[in-house]
Amino acid sequence: MSLCILAGGKVLTMAVTAFTLSWMHTVEKTTWSESWQVLPEGLTVVSARVEGSGAGMEPPPDAVSDGTGWTYRPELPAQPRVVLADSAEGGTWRLCGGDECLTLGGTGGAPIVLEPCR
Repeated sequence: MSLCILAGGKVLTMAVTAFTLSWMHTVEKTTWSESWQVLPEGLTVVSARVEGSGAGMEPPPDAVSDGTGWTYRPELPAQPRVVLADSAEGGTWRLCGGDECLTLGGTGGAPIVLEPCR
């Protein structure tokens, strides 16, 4: 499988079966990250991690703390696509898969779309 990324009017392809998506919370300035798998039925979130809580980002009750943040498994079915806002004020998204990392967004343009390549 491969991940197709529509960003800035271009389609990029990453030959990966798993990737990590991370971003900085715009108010609390803490990092969120999610690990995803690319499957034929869609994108499946495997785990999520948040460094801190506050401003609408409390970890769920089943989250496990390691002293520097909380890790948990979101209850979300496979998604045909994941749409990320591209806000000029909201910072950027960091997408890493295999040995490759991309910085996406931060321009205030069209949303960024992630989906399994067909």
